[in-house]
Amino acid sequence: MDCFAEATEALPVVPAAERAALLALAPEARLHARVAVTLPALRCVELAPPPAPAPALGAARVVAWNTERGRFPEAAARMLRASGADALLLSELDVGMARSQQRHTAREFALRLGLGYAFGVEFLELGLGDAAERERSAGEENAVGYHGGAVASTRPLERPVLVRLDAGGDWFDGRRGERRVGGRIAVLATLRVAGAPVTLASVHLESHGDPGLRDSQAAALLEALDAYAPGAPALVGGDVNSHSLGSRELEDRDALARALRADPSRLAEPIAYEPLFARLEAAGFERGACNAGLSTERRRGEGGSRRGTLRLDWFFARGLDCSAPEVLAAIDPATGEALSDHEAIAVTIRPRRTGRSGG
Repeated sequence: MDCFAEATEALPVVPAAERAALLALAPEARLHARVAVTLPALRCVELAPPPAPAPALGAARVVAWNTERGRFPEAAARMLRASGADALLLSELDVGMARSQQRHTAREFALRLGLGYAFGVEFLELGLGDAAERERSAGEENAVGYHGGAVASTRPLERPVLVRLDAGGDWFDGRRGERRVGGRIAVLATLRVAGAPVTLASVHLESHGDPGLRDSQAAALLEALDAYAPGAPALVGGDVNSHSLGSRELEDRDALARALRADPSRLAEPIAYEPLFARLEAAGFERGACNAGLSTERRRGEGGSRRGTLRLDWFFARGLDCSAPEVLAAIDPATGEALSDHEAIAVTIRPRRTGRSGG
């Protein structure tokens, strides 16, 4: 939280030789803390103002989206432009990764849409990505190797902060299919809506953990929000990976089948199985009027892509009135091609007036 880089000054980059040396270290999780503390970018936010700030917002249309590396910025900009968003809460954005053509995807999204942004690094990627990405990018090298999240807006963002939601290290030893330094994050920033400061939190919780781990990350987020702007109106949005199960159960066909026999609807209705929902509700965050009640998974197949079963992406609001929640198909409006394995979610927010009931 102690380092902020202007957009004209890129985030501190780890030289290629240093990244190679990190990759050559023993794949032991216990080494992670010693490595992470040497990387300033894990404590930084890159901030860029909007090129031409929009007029003051009486209400804000907010879109949250896991971009799956941000590999298609031109098409994604077409999709996001059509949403009418005043602010974006984005996750899985690459900077200088071979798998996404070495682009700074947060910056490209912002430039194409006329937005300012605050970007924070979730992981320094020590390799080319997962197995499929390594195959597609064989023989290439990452120019930078950052992967992270962002808040972007047509209006200036105030007080951007990077929040690390766990100690990290679970990706360092390679057991999750790739080697990384870092851990899950949220990016916080303040946006003025109807003259009131509203905290926006772009969040990404762990996909390879279990409901208990995600709950602990939600607890860390709430602690950070209380320190950042106690009791202020806030909108948390993003990929909370609410699978209702842990990664081991999801990967074990027999265990998954048993779980679905017991409750066939749990993947589409995960709330009872993910304690993070109760935790956020107890902290004053509502979800009912903020979410459209549809799955947010997009699946690719031989016949194209379609909406899947999982509800992974959510909004949670405190001190705000939510309206017009929507799930946006993550497809190129021009071609129909899938842009991500997540749909985008949208909602309109207004600061709640004293004495006014919420949804």
